[in-house]
Amino acid sequence: MPRMIFVNLPVVDLDRAKAFYTALGFTCNPQFSDDSGACMVLSETIYVMILNHEKWRMFTARPIPARGSSEVALALSCDGRDEVNALVEAGAAAGGTADVNPPQDHGFMFQRTIEDPDGHIWEPFWMDPAAVAG
Repeated sequence: MPRMIFVNLPVVDLDRAKAFYTALGFTCNPQFSDDSGACMVLSETIYVMILNHEKWRMFTARPIPARGSSEVALALSCDGRDEVNALVEAGAAAGGTADVNPPQDHGFMFQRTIEDPDGHIWEPFWMDPAAVAG
C-alpha cells in the first residue's frame, strides 16, 4: 500500500478555505467533513485537512503560527509550466496571494508560490523529467 499524506492546516474561515482548495483542483470528501473541518482530496495519496481553530486546538496546545510566519512550504509537483501558472492564478482568483516568494526558473525546474487565505504557502513546481533521469 502506498504511503499517504494528510496535511493538517488551521483556517479562520472554513468556507473560504474550501473555496480556495476547490479552485486548486481539490475535492471535498463529505464523509470526513463537518462544520469544524473538511477533508480536501487532491489524489489517492494526498489529503489536506482544513480545520477551524477550535478543532485545531483539539490536536495540539502549541500556538498557531502568526500570519506572515513560515511554518512550512508545501511543494506540489505539476506536469508542466502551464499547470504551475494555472494553479497560482486559480489560487489568486480564489482569495490567495500569488508569488509571495519570487518565481524561480532554473531552466530544468520552474516554481512559483501561492499563499492560501490563511497564510499557508504552496509551491507548485515543474521539473523536467530528463533532468532527473538517472
